[in-house]
Amino acid sequence: MAEMTDERLTNIVSVLVKDCENYRDELSKDRITAMEYFDGIMNDVPVDDNRSKVVSRDVRSAITKVLPSVTRVILGNDKVVEYEPVGEGDEEKAEQASDYINYIVFPESSGYEAVQDAVYDALKLRNGVIRWWYDKKIKVSVSDHTGLDEDAMVQLVADDAVEVLEQDVSEQQIQGPDGQMVAQPVYNLKIKKRSEYGCTKLAAVPLEEFLIHPDALDIEESPIVGINQRLRRSDLVAMGYDRDKIDALPAAGSDDDKEEEELTRRRDVFDEEESTQRALQEIEYYELYVRVDADDDGIAELRRIVYAGAVGVKNLLSNEDWDEVPFADIVAKRRPHQREGDSVTDDMMDIQKIKTVLLRQTMDNLYWQNNPQPIVQEGQIVNPEAVLNPRFGLPIRVSQGTDTRTALTYNMVPFVAKDSFAMLSYLDEEGADRTGINEASSGLAPDALQNMTAKASAMIEQAGIGQTELMVRTIAHGLERVFRGLLRMVVKHQDKPRTVRLRDKWVTYDPREWNAEMDATVNTGLGAGTRERDMMMMSQVIGLQEKLLASLGADNPFVKPDNLYNAVSKFAESAGARSTELYFTRPDPAEIQAKMDAAANQPSPEVVKVQAQAEAQKAKAQLDAQIKQQQNETDAQLEMERLNREFALKQEQLNRELQLKRDQLMAELDLKRQQSAADIALNAHVATQRTSQVEVGGEPG
Repeated sequence: MAEMTDERLTNIVSVLVKDCENYRDELSKDRITAMEYFDGIMNDVPVDDNRSKVVSRDVRSAITKVLPSVTRVILGNDKVVEYEPVGEGDEEKAEQASDYINYIVFPESSGYEAVQDAVYDALKLRNGVIRWWYDKKIKVSVSDHTGLDEDAMVQLVADDAVEVLEQDVSEQQIQGPDGQMVAQPVYNLKIKKRSEYGCTKLAAVPLEEFLIHPDALDIEESPIVGINQRLRRSDLVAMGYDRDKIDALPAAGSDDDKEEEELTRRRDVFDEEESTQRALQEIEYYELYVRVDADDDGIAELRRIVYAGAVGVKNLLSNEDWDEVPFADIVAKRRPHQREGDSVTDDMMDIQKIKTVLLRQTMDNLYWQNNPQPIVQEGQIVNPEAVLNPRFGLPIRVSQGTDTRTALTYNMVPFVAKDSFAMLSYLDEEGADRTGINEASSGLAPDALQNMTAKASAMIEQAGIGQTELMVRTIAHGLERVFRGLLRMVVKHQDKPRTVRLRDKWVTYDPREWNAEMDATVNTGLGAGTRERDMMMMSQVIGLQEKLLASLGADNPFVKPDNLYNAVSKFAESAGARSTELYFTRPDPAEIQAKMDAAANQPSPEVVKVQAQAEAQKAKAQLDAQIKQQQNETDAQLEMERLNREFALKQEQLNRELQLKRDQLMAELDLKRQQSAADIALNAHVATQRTSQVEVGGEPG
């Protein structure tokens, strides 16, 4: 089998590219009109001189209402995507891939901006396109380094990627080991360093740059998909292409249709005559993914083909086998059997057109009411300028004898603008019916705007949310292809483990061990409703889970601990918490199993109940015995105190009696002593008298 030559390949590709460019230019007209309507530029509704120029912004209003709700549902989740195992043993790797892509790769790749821009394009221009690639470039940096010693200088210039541009050597005196001052060289360097770096990238593709075959129903089956953009020569050299070949390429020419769409999108002013350096000149760049039978085996294989300057053999920069088309279509409203979808702009353009005409007529009618047209009788007004240019206090002078009622009157235009308001309201309702976009679509409850029953409010809210939810699910389906491609790219290009900080912990990931064909599921939250609605729904789910766990146990077939953790995590996310791990810990299966085994070894509830009753009776008996013993001790103590009190009273009474007897005896003794003394004294007195008588009368005879 003969390999296809570059000439033959280029001929095939050039025909396909021409078909793609014609198809792109055909769609470009509709996209330009859509962008103009969004910006309030309505060239198809001309403005009459001296009439109202007001423009109704219904397209912008509808898109800006639904865009926050859609992006919140998709990007507001803690995990935008979750990877699912496709083979046995992939469970842990799928969880690792989900964490790594969500928290590290997706933010680093500017994923949030890419998704939001693509959704914006889908709502406004029918389709949004996201591409992913591994951005590998050469980076050149120039830096100055001063005060280097010899070791530091050698270490700095040892890298082969470092080129010394300038070098200055001087000497300075320093103290040596022996205390002597010695001279040491000091280097001042200016270096240029060339380094290669690579990282994953996501970006929304401007639709005027996107190429796809007109017969394709989706990107996967299109014979050619690619981008046609303008890159600077320096960008192509930084991508690794040969500089001499890039310098020989012609600068980009002009593509009127493409440039008109680009100017409309960017709304910039370019000076085509401005001279730029050659390195900054723009080159037409074609990155194409083509299905072609290059090896003549009868099967068309996918190849990545790159041209610069034009699609020609001399402009071919790369031709290699490839594994997938790195583009994804994002559609908000599907059209069956077509690649293109429907946009909000398609639904609202004619409504905006009619409302713009009605608003202009209404404003004109109000202007005529506020500034009526004067009718002046010729020759009767002395100063006509006072009528044509009226000023406050300026008199209108009329001729002598002129009736002012006939000299000056006004043409009264009937006020018909009030009839337009009913039509404007009808058109607003028509727009809501077409798109499903109303105040509820942006998360604002209808009952916040007017008085109505809760049931009516809920019905209106659900009506608005229903179509928005369908948009979200359709967009999420397109994003699944993006995240599958992102996983394959990480597995393909990350050639060594990487340690990153995740949830305040350092974790090492090695994507080389992951299955690149794992399924991807984009989390669309609970819908496009308000946070209160989401939290209420999850509260009901958690309530049911708790009932099942309480009645059937942790090993029931309906609810597992992981299910409960997922529910509380979603509840926290609905409340606005970005990292639920700060508030809840995922249950450890080993710990749960250990608790279940411990519970299984426990006796039956009846035995436990009997044992508990026996223990309770035993405890009651012990308590009664303790109470009785305490009562006996209390009674004995009270009896002892009573006996002690009686003994003390008897002792006191006995002491009083003894004291009384003692006092009585002492009194008797004193009395007897006094009586004895008196007797002695009396006897002594009698004796004395007898003696005296003897002495006087002699001894009695």
